[in-house]
Amino acid sequence: MASERIAADTSRGTASAVWHALAWLAVGNSIGVMLAILLLVPSLNLWLGEWTYGRWMMVHMNTALFGWASLPMLAFLFHVYGAGSGRMAHWCRALVWLWSAALFVGCLSWLSGNSSGKLFLDWTGFARVFFIAALLALWGFLVLALFEQLRGQGLRGAALALKAAGLLALLAVPAALYVASSSTGYPHVNPDTGGPTGQSQLESSLGVVALLLVVPLGIAERRVRCRGVFLFAWGALAAEALLCVMLGRADVSHHIPAQWLSLASLLLWIPAVPAYYGAFVWKASTARWRLAFQWWWGGLVVTGWVLFLPGVLDRVKFTDALVAHSLMAMAGFLSAFLLFVMTQLLSESDAWVLTRTGSFVAWNGGVLAYVVLMFVAGGFEAVNPAFTVMPGPMRELIYFLRLLTGLAMLFASLDWWAAAFSLSGHAARAVREPMEVEVA
Repeated sequence: MASERIAADTSRGTASAVWHALAWLAVGNSIGVMLAILLLVPSLNLWLGEWTYGRWMMVHMNTALFGWASLPMLAFLFHVYGAGSGRMAHWCRALVWLWSAALFVGCLSWLSGNSSGKLFLDWTGFARVFFIAALLALWGFLVLALFEQLRGQGLRGAALALKAAGLLALLAVPAALYVASSSTGYPHVNPDTGGPTGQSQLESSLGVVALLLVVPLGIAERRVRCRGVFLFAWGALAAEALLCVMLGRADVSHHIPAQWLSLASLLLWIPAVPAYYGAFVWKASTARWRLAFQWWWGGLVVTGWVLFLPGVLDRVKFTDALVAHSLMAMAGFLSAFLLFVMTQLLSESDAWVLTRTGSFVAWNGGVLAYVVLMFVAGGFEAVNPAFTVMPGPMRELIYFLRLLTGLAMLFASLDWWAAAFSLSGHAARAVREPMEVEVA
């Protein structure tokens, strides 16, 4: 198996999670290209029987979230809890396969027309139970890994407390997902709210910021003399969390200055995130993806705030402009961040799989072109709401160009996935050298 043909100096558990993540990325992008073709030639739906556009769209979105976006975090957890190598590595691979099996069952369920009706919470029936069981199995495994660390490394003090707190937080995930995916839990459309508020957008964004601040603590060493940057970042997060609480959760308009001004506080993270990451020592091979995710992060924060402003959101709500922003978040920022994390977790002799120039340019160029095209389409829709509904030359041109951007992203994902098969052969030829690090 490709996940077992890995370099001797790369953690087996980490390599397995990385390989599965790349496989699901290729699957999700292949489906995305098919969906782009269906938008151009809707009659092709007739050849798909019951497995038409709507059902494949669920598969496309969920493989992106629960496959591509989730499995690198498994690699991160394996690394943090010391389970990726040694005698527990075999069970890491088993858990990764269990996760992929649960997602595969979910895909079959969604293609069969089963869904809770909630975006990214489509889990129902047996697929829902299977996936929750996989989450619980992962949690139990991490508990065992922590006990192994206690016996082998003698963890104590702050390190033990942080890892135990992390496990307690993770335990809430299966229960929350199970309850939230129930069709009887809360309404698919909440009649008590008129849409996003500055408070809700700030709250969700701060969750992303917290993740950005936590991840380096588990995979890199902090530089000496950078304590000020470290304290500023965590202090700013605490201050914005307090601001979020003070805004309340009422159904309020985004036209109220306090709403869009509070969201503007996120702009400080455009320079703060690069400064924070500069306070850690990274492998030299991560430089390319670290720079990419920081640029995507800056673009995401700026466009997110501008799109929320009064007069702007009123026009672009429910248009392709929001599709552009969503893709910038998922395929731009998040994907670059995940590739950065995976590059850091892989050995220097294996990181070449994710850092080649061709696939790097194809992915980021494809995403950027897609985002620009969707912002243009959103502008047309803001003037003419029927622009997307009624086919026309300009719409067809935009959708054709979007298909080309999807093909560029598909090329990159297939290139990464195929390269994973050659890890073992490459490592056998590679000259083992000490890990390179950046010069402070």
